[in-house]
Amino acid sequence: VQLQASGGGLVQAGGSLSLSCVISGSGFPGRVLGWYRQAPGKQRDLVATISSGGATTKYVDSVRGRFTISRDNAKASLYLAMNNLQPEDTGVYYCAVPASISGNIARVLYWGQGTQVTVSS
Repeated sequence: VQLQASGGGLVQAGGSLSLSCVISGSGFPGRVLGWYRQAPGKQRDLVATISSGGATTKYVDSVRGRFTISRDNAKASLYLAMNNLQPEDTGVYYCAVPASISGNIARVLYWGQGTQVTVSS
């Protein structure tokens, strides 16, 4: 399984960005997918996960209500719509295949390369 993320950039606080991730490889439609981020000088953390069919989502408290995770299995793609971005959202964002909807970072099966998101104040 290979994941290719895109869509990062520089935005002012209060602005919006959308990230995309294209997934290739066998078994993709049946897998949970997720977004993680790593802020400068900090560990990588979970942002959100989505079930294989898209019906179930999970968000960390800091992004709930501002970020929306979605997927299009026909296009083998994962998305993250980010609204009302704040400087603390700055970091490298990674798409990934976690073992379950819990998104436990220690049990991520596959990682994509990251895409940088920078939010200026």
